Amino acid sequence: MNDKFNDMKWRRSLLEEVELTEGVYDQGIFKAVFTAGGPGSGKSFTASNLFGVPSKMPFVSADGLKGINSDSAFEAYLKQAGLGADMEKMGPEDYAKAQILRDKAKRITAGRMMDYINGKLGMLIDGTGKNYAKVEKKYKLLKSLGYDCYMVFVNTSLEVALERNKNRERVVQEDMVKKYWSEVQNNLGKFQSLFGRSNLLVVDNTEQKKFPEEVVKAANHFVRKPVKNHIAKAWIKKELEVRKK
Repeated sequence: MNDKFNDMKWRRSLLEEVELTEGVYDQGIFKAVFTAGGPGSGKSFTASNLFGVPSKMPFVSADGLKGINSDSAFEAYLKQAGLGADMEKMGPEDYAKAQILRDKAKRITAGRMMDYINGKLGMLIDGTGKNYAKVEKKYKLLKSLGYDCYMVFVNTSLEVALERNKNRERVVQEDMVKKYWSEVQNNLGKFQSLFGRSNLLVVDNTEQKKFPEEVVKAANHFVRKPVKNHIAKAWIKKELEVRKK
C-alpha cells in the first residue's frame, strides 16, 4: 500500500512539474528514442555519451528525455529487499521474491511511461530489442499519439558482450547472452524498415570510448529538430490557440 501511495505521489508531483515547465516548443516534446542492444552491449554508456543521461535515477537526459528502464527499477527493488543481483545464485524462496519484484518493476515503469505520454514528454526507451513485436507495438502506439520515433542500435561483438556480462552486477547466463545477441542482430533489418534508415543510428560500442562528434550530433539532431508527426502538429496548434484565448 505504501509503495502504491509513494508512486502515486511521485506521479502527481511529476505532472505538476510538467504543467509548470513543459511548453509546446520545449526540446524533447513528442520525441521517443528507442535503444536496442543485448546484455553487455553498453546501452547505458551509449545513452550517457549521446544524450547526457546520468548513470543513476532519475534518468533524464540533457535535452529532457525521460528514461524508461524496468531493469534499473528491478535492480533498485532487489537492493531494497536485501537480495543479491545474481538471480542464478538465489535459493527458491529468494528467486520467487525476485520474480514478484521484477513484475512490480515492469508495472511501475509502464505506469510512468503512460504519465510521460500524457504529458507529451520526450522519452528514452531502454530495451534489448530482442523481441521485435514488442518494439513494433510501442512504436505504432507512440506514432498514433503524435510521437516522432528514433532508434539507437548499439553494436558489439559477441566476444565483447560475453566479457562485459561477466563484470556486470546482475550477470546473465552465458547461453542467454548468446541467444539475445543473435536475436538482436537478426532484428536490425526489421528495425531499419520500421523506423526508416534516417531514423535509425547504428553505433559501434565494441571499444567503449567517447563517440565521434558527428555521431553525437546525429543523435541529438533528432531530439532538437521540430516535430514532424501531423498529430503532434495539430495538438500544438490547438494548444497555441487555446493559450491566445
